[in-house]
Amino acid sequence: MSAVSEIIRCSNFAAIKHKEQRRKDKEKTPYINHPIGVANILTEEAIITDVAVIQAALLHDTVEDTNTTFEEIQEMFGEEVTGIVREVTDDKNLPKLDRKQKQIEHAPHASYKAKLVKLADKLYNLRDLNRCTPGGWTEARVTEYFLWAKKVVDGLRGTNQSMEESLDQLFKMRDIL
Repeated sequence: MSAVSEIIRCSNFAAIKHKEQRRKDKEKTPYINHPIGVANILTEEAIITDVAVIQAALLHDTVEDTNTTFEEIQEMFGEEVTGIVREVTDDKNLPKLDRKQKQIEHAPHASYKAKLVKLADKLYNLRDLNRCTPGGWTEARVTEYFLWAKKVVDGLRGTNQSMEESLDQLFKMRDIL
């Protein structure tokens, strides 16, 4: 199967899994825009062409936010993609604050490919927060998210200069450096 076929098959899988979900923005954007946007950041801005990384970007929230299992991803997309997705997936059995702390602690120890996905995910989310405050979020909560994201990103440094520079611009705009 060609690389293009693999990516389209993966995009279709993610679209089916996320079909009922919406982002928390005022427009209630279809959730699938997020993983596609993360993959787009990787290909267009970070110039990443590794098919497994792009597939993992498309799948990075499926286990966390849908009924998808790691076994299902492994069966459909293989061990490498599953490993990357596993590295960037939060354990939803833990309280939210513990999950956030684990992301900070895990970031420096993640594989290069997982770091790429995590950087692109943070970049997408922070740009989205700058564009539009999610329903029910205060400005203080947005600032808190930026502060936390900065700690995660600091553990990912040295992975991709382009994404790190874009993230630093966002942090600078918020006086978080």
